[in-house]
Amino acid sequence: MRPDAWKLARERGSVEGNIDAHRLTRVADVLAQGPAEISWRIAGAADGEGRAALDIELTGEVTLRCQRCLGSLAWPVRHHGTVLLAASESELAALDARIEAEVVLAAGPLDPLELVEDELILALPFAPRHPADTCSPPADPMTTHRRT
Repeated sequence: MRPDAWKLARERGSVEGNIDAHRLTRVADVLAQGPAEISWRIAGAADGEGRAALDIELTGEVTLRCQRCLGSLAWPVRHHGTVLLAASESELAALDARIEAEVVLAAGPLDPLELVEDELILALPFAPRHPADTCSPPADPMTTHRRT
């Protein structure tokens, strides 16, 4: 399914689905083993100046690796992002130079999972950690002694 982003924006339509985030190549390597089900919805919209846009909503939970104890960490995902649409590379460059909003090239049908993956990358923490009082660092193998 590759919807026409301009038609989606113009008609205020939407597409939605679910995906196991392990299937998203740019996200898979930061996930730990465990559930990673994400529900997504992409809806046509317009920004405050009437420019065509897409609102992207993600909900779900992924399993990450705690950077403190290296244990599994369930991370809730509740993310909303908006991207403006550009019809050409020159329009994309012009919008990028003038505004802070994210802009995507929509010269043809868009792959919704690429947008979902982009937004999920933005939603995940750089260094996920449990709260300090709920995990402890892993044992240092250099100081752990074995009884014989």
